[in-house]
Amino acid sequence: MKLEVKNLSFAYPKSAPTFSNVNFDLHSGESLVILGPNGAGKSTLLNCLVNLLTPVSGTVKINDAEIHRMDPKEVAQEMGYVQQQLLSVFSYSVRDYVVMGRAPYLGMFSQPRKEDYEKVDQLLEEFGLSQFANHSYADLSGGQRQRVAIIRTLIQTPSIILLDEPTAHLDVGNQYKTVEKIKELKKQGYAVIMTTHNPDHALILDDKTGILEASGRFTFGEAKDVINEKMLNELYQCDLSLKEVPELNHQICVYMGGKNND
Repeated sequence: MKLEVKNLSFAYPKSAPTFSNVNFDLHSGESLVILGPNGAGKSTLLNCLVNLLTPVSGTVKINDAEIHRMDPKEVAQEMGYVQQQLLSVFSYSVRDYVVMGRAPYLGMFSQPRKEDYEKVDQLLEEFGLSQFANHSYADLSGGQRQRVAIIRTLIQTPSIILLDEPTAHLDVGNQYKTVEKIKELKKQGYAVIMTTHNPDHALILDDKTGILEASGRFTFGEAKDVINEKMLNELYQCDLSLKEVPELNHQICVYMGGKNND
């Protein structure tokens, strides 16, 4: 699988461009972590990638097919998207909510198969959520909903998984478990794109990284090449330092104080 984004630009009506000339390629088994301050347009970029928003210029291709020319079902079979804002879904049980991820493969009057529910149960157990299988999705906490939504996307069996701030509602332990899960998904052959405010996530995954600045400028490259102290301080307007941790075999980002005016 190859995702190819060329010269992608977007602007809301009568507004300055949110981002301009975004370029990157992503292949099976790779991850892309998109960093940027609040309001930079990270969610907007993901919405353009999955064809929920129409860019003013540029192209998004999956295996050389332009996404805006693809049938919505075809897009859903290739791309699974977990959005940041997760709405309660009436009184569906967690199990029924997750199995709806099979919708792109079902006909209008088809029902999920026994094998589909067995896969749901397997994933709920892997994520430590099997005890909630028959609970109402609407009764879950924000963090639990986030994890269930990721499972629903996996049931969809896409080639590419897009996660909009998947750790936003999670405690510290579950944040890092989610990042480790992304490592596993890469090994299974998925391409994963995630947005985050935490540079450590990109440093842990140590793969492709995109920096989306408030100006709309997008920088793409390997994490080790694009993440540096100067960039972080300018991006987040505070004093951040990168410290090597030999036990982890990678750097971590450390907050050193307020805005660095030196």
